[in-house]
Amino acid sequence: MGNTKVICTVAGPAEGRKAGGGGGSGGDANAMVQVEIGIAGFSGVDRKRRARGDKRISEMQLTIANAFSNTLITHLYPHSTILITLHVLSQDGSLLAACLNASTLALIDAGVPMSDYVAACTSGSTSSYNSNDEAADPLLDLNGTEEQELPFLTVGTLGAGEKVSVLVMESRVQAMRLEGMLAVGVDGCKQVKEILNDVVRRHGKRILLERVKI
Repeated sequence: MGNTKVICTVAGPAEGRKAGGGGGSGGDANAMVQVEIGIAGFSGVDRKRRARGDKRISEMQLTIANAFSNTLITHLYPHSTILITLHVLSQDGSLLAACLNASTLALIDAGVPMSDYVAACTSGSTSSYNSNDEAADPLLDLNGTEEQELPFLTVGTLGAGEKVSVLVMESRVQAMRLEGMLAVGVDGCKQVKEILNDVVRRHGKRILLERVKI
């Protein structure tokens, strides 16, 4: 998404539970969805290498694991583990949204059954919290600089509908602005879903053409 680049791989469903590390979610009768995120030291401006136990990374792992535990049809694979591994190569805003969208595509490519797409994006406001501007307009798909200066949220929806599966906000904003930001974010998720769907269709078509040639 923009200059934020994420590589995602999926392993499983594999028999047995993976102990330790990463955010995980799932019951004994369902597959456990486990997420591991690695952020490259060169991905951001500060060139800071984050440890695996970093609080922000742990929160993102748990958010992604919970989102897909409710979306994947995990009861088909009891007592097993689905491992989602994300490698962040470049950061310029919308990191959680990019990880969610990359995970959706990777799970579809891996053939893991799911009820619908999880499509995510960020939305924000044109004015900071301190300005108290009631006429502030909502923004869509913020970059890294905008996220540092403006209040924003990350929203993820299921498919082309308006059912919210992920909603994360780490900045302060007036309640009167929140509804507009959320509405713009949900509309943005619908557009992202269409983009993801187009990517899946083109990839599937290419695979079918390669098999026909063989």
